[in-house]
Amino acid sequence: MTKGLVLDPTARRDDDVASPGPDAGVLAGKRIGFRLDQIWRSWDWISEAWADRLRVAGAEVSFWRSCGRSGEEGDRMARELQAWLKTIDVAIVGLANCGSCTGWTVRDAITAAGSGLPTVAVATKNFEAFAHEIAARGGRSGLRVHVLPYPLNERERDDVLQVAETHFHPLLATLGASLEARKDAA
Repeated sequence: MTKGLVLDPTARRDDDVASPGPDAGVLAGKRIGFRLDQIWRSWDWISEAWADRLRVAGAEVSFWRSCGRSGEEGDRMARELQAWLKTIDVAIVGLANCGSCTGWTVRDAITAAGSGLPTVAVATKNFEAFAHEIAARGGRSGLRVHVLPYPLNERERDDVLQVAETHFHPLLATLGASLEARKDAA
């Protein structure tokens, strides 16, 4: 009789990080990075709208666009991501809006959070549970995930910009961020 070992696919990792990591705090004066992808025009529109609001509040904003993720190009992308993460103080990573996009969004967010940056992965509602599952399997069950409505990419630009407006302050709350320092009561 042959014996086999059955692994429990629902088990938690021993090295899991259940903490969301540091809060972003006051964003004025900080360098905020948006990780984009190749597919979702809606995420481009939302990140541009959020970036404009962050700049007005005194933050510096940069963008990094993920491209091919396998072979030599994938190795180059991994190096570029690591280099870009060293130039920012806060990472906003999106968009988890399909299976592979969710995987790469969460993977890049885990990389950012693992480097000590306040980080949020942005997902659409249909991929929220999947984003959390991938984060847990990646050893970062506490990863912050901000959820946008689904469908999103099929909407007209004005509708998407309204989503950006509606979700800006909730995004800040997810990050543990504010635009300016609170004034203590005297």
